[in-house]
Amino acid sequence: MTEQVSGQVAAVVILAAGAGTRMRSTRSKLLHAVAGQSLLSHAVDAADALAPQRLVVVVGHEREQVAAHLAEIAPHALTAVQEQQRGTGDAVRCGLAALEASEGEVVVTMGDVPLLTGETLAELVSQHRATGDAVTILSSELDDPTGYGRIVRDDDGDQVAAIVEQRDCTPEQATIREINAGIYVFDGPVLRDGLASLTADNDQGELYLTDVVRFARSAGRGVHSHVLEDRWQTEGVNDRVQLAALNREYNRRIVEEWQRAGVTVVDPATTWIHASVDLGTDVTLLPGTSLEGATTIAAGATIGPDTTLTDVEVGEGATVIRTHGSLAVIGDGATVGPYSFLRPGTQLGVRGKIGAFVETKNAVIGDGAKVPHLTYCGDAEVGEGANIGAGTIFANYDGVSKSTTVIGRHSFVGSNSVLVAPVTVADGSYVAAGSALTDDVDPGQLAIARARQRNIPGWVETRRGDTRTWQAAREAINNEGA
Repeated sequence: MTEQVSGQVAAVVILAAGAGTRMRSTRSKLLHAVAGQSLLSHAVDAADALAPQRLVVVVGHEREQVAAHLAEIAPHALTAVQEQQRGTGDAVRCGLAALEASEGEVVVTMGDVPLLTGETLAELVSQHRATGDAVTILSSELDDPTGYGRIVRDDDGDQVAAIVEQRDCTPEQATIREINAGIYVFDGPVLRDGLASLTADNDQGELYLTDVVRFARSAGRGVHSHVLEDRWQTEGVNDRVQLAALNREYNRRIVEEWQRAGVTVVDPATTWIHASVDLGTDVTLLPGTSLEGATTIAAGATIGPDTTLTDVEVGEGATVIRTHGSLAVIGDGATVGPYSFLRPGTQLGVRGKIGAFVETKNAVIGDGAKVPHLTYCGDAEVGEGANIGAGTIFANYDGVSKSTTVIGRHSFVGSNSVLVAPVTVADGSYVAAGSALTDDVDPGQLAIARARQRNIPGWVETRRGDTRTWQAAREAINNEGA
């Protein structure tokens, strides 16, 4: 236990105060999602991988939204408010004000780099400890470094002399391809002293965190960079174009990881899988499939094409075709679709069936039971082996409250029936097609709830005598009499 505590960094500070105006959104940029998680959630996950003694998130723009979201995803995190956007140096200063003075390392990271991993942060910290530097900087080399701060090295090319922002670069510095990712490990006292020395003597009139590098070097302390080959981990989100690009890349990595784990993905370009999804071996995902939230797919199941499942549990060997489902459970060997809509509370048993153009809600459908087509099945309990005919409506709502319909084991409901809840059809019973059922049915009974058919002779001639219908009827009558 002591070794684990001694290995912790003193703090991680996540910078999340920016306005994000290029998103053109009423929501904070940090709440937009990549792979089903908010940008801030990705940042917190990476930070938590270090098990820091303190985690602080610096908020500013749309702070109420960000703080409320943070309370949901990371109640252990502290918040610090940057009242005015005066640069990254000021933001970190605000973050440190929420922390007690520490002699340990302080990691500073960004809230909008969703592909950054905890492993990368751990490598950064390990290098920092191995060199004993005052500052260790995460960097990357880009073919086009436009817009990024440049890593300016000493003449020998070993240590970092300074970080120069794009707008402050000389023509020679602008050609440097190594860029600052905005992610650092600082020696705590050096960071505090360096922040205290900052001035706004730059083109933007801001307090640059990067100037702490100059401070550390002027104090004779070491500063190195950790060059990251995976440039995507350093990519931030500033607008929705970048958001889409990072979503695509993150999804590409998730899909590839599952393929290597034994999942068949027929068309990776049209298959979307959230980071929180779990898949079994020999699962097959057909084109147009989107698996979201806490969805789990057991071994051998086939999903798609054109299917979206959110927080759905799918059993072994099940098949789900052209279906939209959320908060539902699909049993082993069951079949769903095409064109099915599974709403929350749906539970389909082993080898059960929910067929074409069926909508279910808060419905428990037993093992081997079938709701094959053209049915609304809401607030229902359908017993093992029961069969619900086409066009059946479970009339669960009377305008005030919702009630439950119970269909017993191995019972049969004929096509085009209306089951007016609350009503129970007992085990081994039948409901005749076209019935509007309002009373319970006992075991072994046939329920018929419809008017007796009555045929009225001559009605078409009397009421529709000038129509083609009557012409056809008259010809048929004449033919019968011939």
